[in-house]
Amino acid sequence: MPARSLFVTGTDTGVGKTRIARLILEALRARGLRAFGFKPVACGDRADAEALRAASTDGESTPLDAINPVHFPEALAPIAVDAGAPDRCRIIDGFEALASQADWVIVEGAGGWEMPLTPEWSMADLAADLAAPVLLVAANRLGVLNHAKLTILAIRRRGLPISGIVLNDTEARAPSGLDRVRETNLESIRRMVPDLPVWSLAFEAPALPPETIDGLISGSGYRSS
Repeated sequence: MPARSLFVTGTDTGVGKTRIARLILEALRARGLRAFGFKPVACGDRADAEALRAASTDGESTPLDAINPVHFPEALAPIAVDAGAPDRCRIIDGFEALASQADWVIVEGAGGWEMPLTPEWSMADLAADLAAPVLLVAANRLGVLNHAKLTILAIRRRGLPISGIVLNDTEARAPSGLDRVRETNLESIRRMVPDLPVWSLAFEAPALPPETIDGLISGSGYRSS
């Protein structure tokens, strides 16, 4: 049976994609499943890729290049880096190599959904290449309703299934005067997209709730081989 996969994208950079991907990996492994993280492209340091490797099955023995096949040292979008275009075949081959030994591959995109890799190829194109259901991570803060709606529309234009949305607290406390914004964002997003499961994760939460993992497992399809 082919590995199942999930593409973790975000409404922006810094919304908590790595945190969510890591927690999903840990939860899948706790259920006795072989799960690998995959960071196709990293810019700047490789801390995100290292976190995914640490949470993956056989993490210590898996080469970092297997988890993160393309790395640009500068913390800039690949389109802005004068170091050649990311190798599309290398990325897809890397994904297939992990999938061949896994029950699950959790792919973490870089930046937001439409982050350009080249003038002609974006992170969204890569998600379509991998044919993986998408999990959207959104930061629980002012402005998230617009960002989430725009990203959902963009994903749907690609014809990819959306497994759900995680509203992630990226700060322990809301900025002054914005407590009600954080309190109401979850219900507002649920009303905006009543056909999608929407979960929230508190800043201090050490794990994803079991019902969230159950929902992701049931909502993420098998990848055709």
